[in-house]
Amino acid sequence: MSQAPIDAPIVARKPWFTFGRVLDVLALLVIAFVLWRLFVAPRSLKGADAYPAPRVSYQRLDGGTFTVADAHGKVLFLDFFASWCEPCRLSLPLVERYARAHPSVDVVAIDVGEPRAVALAFARKMHLEQVALDPQSLSLGYFGVQGFPTTVVIDPAGKVRAKWSGFNPAIQLAMSHAQSSLEIAR
Repeated sequence: MSQAPIDAPIVARKPWFTFGRVLDVLALLVIAFVLWRLFVAPRSLKGADAYPAPRVSYQRLDGGTFTVADAHGKVLFLDFFASWCEPCRLSLPLVERYARAHPSVDVVAIDVGEPRAVALAFARKMHLEQVALDPQSLSLGYFGVQGFPTTVVIDPAGKVRAKWSGFNPAIQLAMSHAQSSLEIAR
């Protein structure tokens, strides 16, 4: 065995627990949360947590009436939004694209808290097809909407199975999973 020379420099080891490592761990936690929020949370459609959807009606922009109970037998997505909401402007085209590609589900965008003229102008600008109006913001209480956009998933039996709040760039994936899971469970 050889020994280090007596005049060899002594190298001090840096401690493992440093401020930089704490920031690395925090960054990993943020990334894990975002991945969970985008891909895991929207897949949670627990039947045990399901509850009957409120029996509410909304006026449609086309002049008709939309009643939640009328969608019984189909998967229903209610997408609550407001025209001033920037994340809604990003999310609505994704939701509309899904609705057009999947006619077997009902997707209704619900403008919350705005007058008909504002909702109509916004719907035209965004090329929205099925828009209902909630000018008194009653959905905030009926569906527990706390921010925009919020998507509520109602199963064919008329029970609320999930509620997703905030912008989700993978919303179409979440909607597809919900649709296939709820149609299979029927």
